[in-house]
Amino acid sequence: MSLIKKLAGDTAVYGLSSVLGKVLNYLLVPLYTAVFAEGEYGIISELYAYTAFVMIIILYRMETAYFRFGAEKAGRGDAYNTALSSILLSTLLFSVAFFFLAAPFGEWIKLRPEHQPLLYFLVAIWAFDVLSEIPYARLRMEGRAWRFAGIKLTNIGLNIGLNLFFLLLCPAVMNSGEGSFLYGAISGWYDPNFGIGYVFVANLFASISAFLLLLPQFSDFKPHIDRVLWNKMLVYSSPLIIAGLAGITNEMLDRVLLKHLLPYSLEENERQLGIYAACYKLAVFMALFTQAFRYAAEPFFFQNAKNTRAPDLYAAIGKYFVITGLLAFLVITLYLDIFQLLLRREGYREGLDVVPILLIANLFLGLYYNLSVWYKLTDKTLMATWLGLGGAAITIGLNIWWIPIFGYMGSAWATFICYGAMAAASYFIGRRHYRLPYDWRALGHYTIIALLIYFAYDRFLEQMIIDWTLASWLLRLLLLCGFVLFVWMREKSNIRELLAVKE
Repeated sequence: MSLIKKLAGDTAVYGLSSVLGKVLNYLLVPLYTAVFAEGEYGIISELYAYTAFVMIIILYRMETAYFRFGAEKAGRGDAYNTALSSILLSTLLFSVAFFFLAAPFGEWIKLRPEHQPLLYFLVAIWAFDVLSEIPYARLRMEGRAWRFAGIKLTNIGLNIGLNLFFLLLCPAVMNSGEGSFLYGAISGWYDPNFGIGYVFVANLFASISAFLLLLPQFSDFKPHIDRVLWNKMLVYSSPLIIAGLAGITNEMLDRVLLKHLLPYSLEENERQLGIYAACYKLAVFMALFTQAFRYAAEPFFFQNAKNTRAPDLYAAIGKYFVITGLLAFLVITLYLDIFQLLLRREGYREGLDVVPILLIANLFLGLYYNLSVWYKLTDKTLMATWLGLGGAAITIGLNIWWIPIFGYMGSAWATFICYGAMAAASYFIGRRHYRLPYDWRALGHYTIIALLIYFAYDRFLEQMIIDWTLASWLLRLLLLCGFVLFVWMREKSNIRELLAVKE
């Protein structure tokens, strides 16, 4: 089978769980923005931002170390047993410790007293999610993409169903009055004042269910830590932990800092955070495409490192990733008037100007993942630390500087500059260690054309036909088709050649 077709197929299947699954999960955004005020949604976003940091710490990139040391079948069993045993022990210790430290932590982050019990739900969610990561990684390593996708979709489907149950069905039943069977079944335990707490209850039940579905991956698990192998895995993953924390800083720190640096009251700061977080979700489609690509590409890069055409393959993959990302950028920005309807309350839509900025920022991030193949294949993972720390320094510095002045627009531009700088730095440093022949001239042309299309429509063409709905739809469709046709005419021979590369 063609290597590129295999990668595309795996990306499509992983996309079924990450892109399609999170698109389904994204349906919760209209629910949350309809049910919760901006400030309440801001609290949800803040707590999940902390979750992202914690997951990096308690997983300590052991899944990536498993990919590295379990790539060969002969050592895969030892790598799996060592990685999973280590995670089981550390997760138990962390969960017990945080359970006793939850109250001081809640006070430190200025969490209101009525919301502090949510931290106990969070620690349980963290535990079950991190215990699932190594079994998930094993499914990816073994190429069992469909089972991976099935469990992920089950997790997401259950989470959505429980959110709908707690936030729509239960309030409707309670408001209908006494007398019905459902009222009797629900009224004894449902508390309407628990509000956003049910978001975390639903997440916890979904996380437990995913863990239970992954139990077959424990059938041949033998609790044992090979100390020599474990030391090697930690040496390999340690720089990636810092890089991961830096990456989460770049992705999530703005959600934390906005609440503390905006020059308004706590309630208004939470409202501004909720607006920014909701609008950030409109850029999620680019991030989801990046995630699906990363799931499939990471094992692909390791498994084909010895291929004589590997550099050309990796460069071509990066090129078509960017092209696809530019197309996604155009679809979302040209039809932003449609996508904004997902934000049910008008108050959330005042932050839509951040969407184009964050889309390009996430495209830079995806390019960075492709460019970073050099330090993973050459075992120079320490460089990931320096690149991540550099990005984190940009994120922290610009957010602290710009949030008090520009509000959440400052956060959006800080994300854009951070990811752009990281991609550029990874490319220039990587050329000395693992040179990849990227076609930057073509990528520059495609990027300029995509941006010209966006600015031409947004600043001029839309104003000319704003009252002609059909003309507006046709014009946008023609602009998208024109971009696709232009790319195809220039790339069709390269695409055919790439698809002919065999395993």
